[in-house]
Amino acid sequence: MWWIKNAQVIDPAQNISDIRDVLIGEGKILELKQGITEAEAKAKSGGTEWQEIEAGGCYLFPGLIDVHTHLREPGREDKEDIASGSRAAVRGGFTTILAMPNTTPVLDQKALIEYVVNQGKKVGLARIHPIAAITKGQEGKELVEMVELAAAGAVGFSDDGRGVQRGEMMRLALEYAKLTSCPVISHCEDESLAHKGVMHRGIVSTRLGLRGIPSSSESVMVARDLLLAEESRGKLHLAHISAKESVDLIREAKKRGVDVSAEVNPHHLLYTDEAIARTPYSTSYKVNPPLRTEEDRQALIEGLLDGTIDMLATDHAPHTWEEKTNPFDEAPFGISGLETALAAIWQELVITGILPQELLIKAWSMNPAQRFNLSGGTLKVGAPADLILFDPEHTELIDTDYLASKGKNTPFLGQRLKGFPIKVWVDGCLVHEI
Repeated sequence: MWWIKNAQVIDPAQNISDIRDVLIGEGKILELKQGITEAEAKAKSGGTEWQEIEAGGCYLFPGLIDVHTHLREPGREDKEDIASGSRAAVRGGFTTILAMPNTTPVLDQKALIEYVVNQGKKVGLARIHPIAAITKGQEGKELVEMVELAAAGAVGFSDDGRGVQRGEMMRLALEYAKLTSCPVISHCEDESLAHKGVMHRGIVSTRLGLRGIPSSSESVMVARDLLLAEESRGKLHLAHISAKESVDLIREAKKRGVDVSAEVNPHHLLYTDEAIARTPYSTSYKVNPPLRTEEDRQALIEGLLDGTIDMLATDHAPHTWEEKTNPFDEAPFGISGLETALAAIWQELVITGILPQELLIKAWSMNPAQRFNLSGGTLKVGAPADLILFDPEHTELIDTDYLASKGKNTPFLGQRLKGFPIKVWVDGCLVHEI
C-alpha cells in the first residue's frame, strides 16, 4: 500500500485541484482527502504495511491515456515493439495507450488483436488496448469483422496511415461500428489532394522546393466524415487535426449535435512549417499531417481551450535512425513522442499560462477514458490506481541514452526539458520512478 501525502491533486472528473493525501491499495484508490490520519490509514489498509511518500511541491494526476500510439509490433520490431513502447509510455506518464493497426500484418483479425492484448499483459507496464483496422489490410475495399474484433479487445477502428478514401465505405463503417459502441477513427486525408506531398503547401514549401500538402487535403475529409457521422448517427473520432478549417468544421458540427471527438498532437501545438526552414530539411519535423502555419497553430490552441478539440494524443511514430537520415523527400513521416510529450506541453503551454493544468489532464486522461470506454481517467475512490506523481521542477536532457523508445526521431534531441513524472503507478504497482 502507498500513502502519498500533501500532493497537489488535479482530477477534473471530480473538479479537484488542491492539496490532498491519497491511499493506494489492492490496485485501487482507497482514499482521497485532505490530511489522512494514521488511524484512517490503518483502518483502510487492513493491517497491510504502507510506504509513505512526501509529495509536497509535486502534482498527482490520473494516469495519462494516449489514444494514438504506433507500437510497430507485429512486423516492424526494429522500429519499436510492445515492450520498448510500454517502457517509453510509463516514463512519459502514460498508463494506458491505444495501439494503431498499421502494423505488418495489419491488425484486422481476431488472433492479431488478441496477440497485442496478450503481449501488453505479458510486459506488464502500461495498459495496451489495440485499435483494429476499419478495412481488411487497410485497403479500403472490405470491412473487418467489427463485432468479433471488439469482443477480442479492440477499442476502436481506424485505417490510420492511409484513410478511407471511398465515402460509402466510411458510411458503412460508421453504421456497423454502432454494434460495438467503439468510435471509428478517421485519418483525414484526401490522397488525391495530398498528392504525395512531404510538408505543408505554402510559402515555406515553395522556398524550400518541397512538394506541398494543402490544408484542404485534411479539411475536405473532415467535412465528409462529419456529414456521414451526422447522417448515420455514428460515433466518430478525428485523428491528428492540424488545420484551422478543420477546427471550424468540428466546432459547427458539435453545435449541430454530431457525435464527434477530435485530437491534436503536441507537435502541431508547438511548431509550424517554419521549423523546417530554421533547421533546413530536418526530418525530425516531417510528420503527417504536416506542421502548418502560425494561424493554424493558434486555431488548434483555441480549439483545445474551448472544447472543440477534446483530447491530446502523441501520434508516437518511431522509425529507425537509418530511415530518418534519408533525404527529406524520402524519409518516413513521424515523431517519437511518448517520453517528451508531457514535458514539452508543460514547458511551452502550461508554465506560460496558455493551457490550464486542469484542461491538460482533462484532455489527456478524463476525456480519452470516457470517449473510448476505458478504465481510469480519475482518482475517485474505488477507481483503478493508475496515477502519476509529477515534479514540475525535474529536468532531463533528451538524448539517445535517455530515450527508452527505439525511435530516436524527436525534434527535442539534445534539448533539456522541464517537468517529468517521477513515479508512475499502474493498477497500484509502481512501474516507473526517477
